[in-house]
Amino acid sequence: MAAWGPLCTQFHDADQPLAPQTEVDWYLERLPPGDEAVLEVMCGSGRLLLPLLDLDVNLHGCDSSPAMLASCEARLEDIGYETTLFLQDATTLNLPFRYRAAFIAAGSLQLVVDPHAACTALERIRAHLVDPGLLLLDFLVPDVALHPPGAPVVEARTLPLYDGFKIAHRSETFVDVDGRRIDVRSRYEKRTGPMILAREDETLALTWYTEDEATALVADAGFRDIRIEPSPFADRRAQRRFAVSARIG
Repeated sequence: MAAWGPLCTQFHDADQPLAPQTEVDWYLERLPPGDEAVLEVMCGSGRLLLPLLDLDVNLHGCDSSPAMLASCEARLEDIGYETTLFLQDATTLNLPFRYRAAFIAAGSLQLVVDPHAACTALERIRAHLVDPGLLLLDFLVPDVALHPPGAPVVEARTLPLYDGFKIAHRSETFVDVDGRRIDVRSRYEKRTGPMILAREDETLALTWYTEDEATALVADAGFRDIRIEPSPFADRRAQRRFAVSARIG
């Protein structure tokens, strides 16, 4: 079961279409000034990319989900914006540009569950940075990681879509504290009344880091001047959030 397919993308676009202004401002305050491009890795459908472009940040994006990138492209077209987007996985990142800064928002790096693969992703990002070479990462420690449930957690939600249809999401969350892993199995259904028009199954995994572990991960990827910062993101599902800033030299 693949993650981030078309129905999953529609659900997340309806649930969180754009980043809140507080999160946008956090990045604006930290990104280095200048006209050189910045890269958002794992940009999804543009939740943060679109409002930053609206504030004249020269921003490129990349993501491994064709459905998410297609949505991002369509949303850009709807508002008359253009930017450069790449369909690439963070662990094999190989782009024709270099950037003054890069970031991964909303804890997305933690979707790369294997720490060695996560370190590889950070190394690939580092290879694309030039002075001042700023890296910004957002991390979360989910509440279920610190207070694991005795059984899988089942959640269900239904959201209206712009086209008048509805999309339902049912998920089961499994927590392995010893393995530092959360697995989420989801089903999305697009509906009109009682009729199911489309169905999509998805599975994704998530890991987590403490502040010290995140610092070590970033250092192992060759970054320096590593600092723990307040997180830009508010999430009811996270027991603790923090951000990391670092530089290439």
